[in-house]
Amino acid sequence: MPVSNPRVAKKASYVVDLRSQQAECEANYVRLCKLMPSLEQRESWEYQVEAKGELPAEKIQLTMLERAPYTFTLEIKQAQSAHPFEQDRVLRVRMYHDARMAEVVSWNKHWNTRASYDYPNQRMYQKDEKLQLNRFLGEWLAHCLARGRVAQRITD
Repeated sequence: MPVSNPRVAKKASYVVDLRSQQAECEANYVRLCKLMPSLEQRESWEYQVEAKGELPAEKIQLTMLERAPYTFTLEIKQAQSAHPFEQDRVLRVRMYHDARMAEVVSWNKHWNTRASYDYPNQRMYQKDEKLQLNRFLGEWLAHCLARGRVAQRITD
């Protein structure tokens, strides 16, 4: 029979921070609206993002995949990177216009990310995987806003 050690504290389970999750999604909606002028009329945007030092600039492509009355689905792709391991980074993002929020719905080939996971799990997702993806999107968009410029005008 196993003996439990009363001095070892049981680790608290992860609790989703809904307020933080919603704030990140609201900020991402605003960032996307700034990066995508003429959202209602255009289908794609491309930005060249300055790199530090002698590294070549990165290219970020934003493409409209689906328009519905209250939502848009976008693909945000890193088309060119200074580092080969960063190429082909793809996020699918859903914009909810009524709630003014944008959230990552898939990344690369990973779909339906849950708000929390037990850890460890089969795919080795972090407990707060969804929050981390939305924070990553926010950092990526903020970087594009701060250091990006239109690479080429893409006509529809």
